[in-house]
Amino acid sequence: MEPRKMLYCGICSMPPEYCEFSGTQEKCKEWLKLHHEDVYDDMYSVQDVGQGVEKVSLEDASGEKRSDRTLVKDKSAKLEAKLERENKKKMSSRVIIKRVERTKRKCVTTIHGLDIFDVDLKKAAKMFANKFACGSSVAKNNQNQDEIVVQGDFSDELFDLILANWSQVPEDNIDIVEEKKKKGGN
Repeated sequence: MEPRKMLYCGICSMPPEYCEFSGTQEKCKEWLKLHHEDVYDDMYSVQDVGQGVEKVSLEDASGEKRSDRTLVKDKSAKLEAKLERENKKKMSSRVIIKRVERTKRKCVTTIHGLDIFDVDLKKAAKMFANKFACGSSVAKNNQNQDEIVVQGDFSDELFDLILANWSQVPEDNIDIVEEKKKKGGN
């Protein structure tokens, strides 16, 4: 049995199939075309590449072959379904404005759920602080979710301000809740 003859590139000294990894692919192509035109035609023929691309298909989980066009349609359908789910989630979620009593006659107002409607909480807190001339900040609640805490009783004004500044928040999705402090008796 006679040993197999291997062809090595005169530029990068690799087999022609690996020239693309050498970093000198264009020079290697030129060398291959000059010295071994038949191998060059086999590797870089435009007709063969075009026909190969047309025949490309992938198998899905069920094992049936699918073309690239059906894959693109499937991806766009999945993207549409995802956007629809996100939109339904937004429409079913609630913005809760809660008035919480503290000591004596002091209270704070918390706003939870604005972040679902793509509202920047820090900018909103700053706007509330400037509008009502009070302290306002973004804090984590007991469920480790962000909410805006405004010092003072501004629940009705906050309702109107949210509707005026963020049109993406539907009026029906805003709830005003009042939470009174429980008395510590026996």
